[in-house]
Amino acid sequence: MSNKTKEKMVVFSIGATAYTVIELLWRQHTHWSMSLAGGTCFSILYHIYNRWRVMPLARKCLIGSAVITGVEFIFGVVVNLWQKWNVWDYSNLKFNLLGQICPLYSGLWFLLSIPIVFISRKLKVQLNHLLHS
Repeated sequence: MSNKTKEKMVVFSIGATAYTVIELLWRQHTHWSMSLAGGTCFSILYHIYNRWRVMPLARKCLIGSAVITGVEFIFGVVVNLWQKWNVWDYSNLKFNLLGQICPLYSGLWFLLSIPIVFISRKLKVQLNHLLHS
């Protein structure tokens, strides 16, 4: 297995685990599909944040919010609207889109992106050291 593949697997696993923990702390329950969403989000952001390291933090957070909101919308359409698994429902929140995303959570994703920026950079350094030594 290549070092690149190992790196992608580690990054996805960290994102999947972290998102699951956040869900458990925030809502006291989760669904396995949220692990996939979390791994997907962190993988995308890890790549973006490490590719464009000099980008201003606010812009990184806007991108992070957009990525997480977009992934949440795609997963929501699949798991909630198509599969009818009822993992979450934002219908009662203002300005929601099909009950799957809303400005409140997009704002929270903006804030969550702050630590993700720094975690992504530190993780990249550590993984480069571990995988290339």
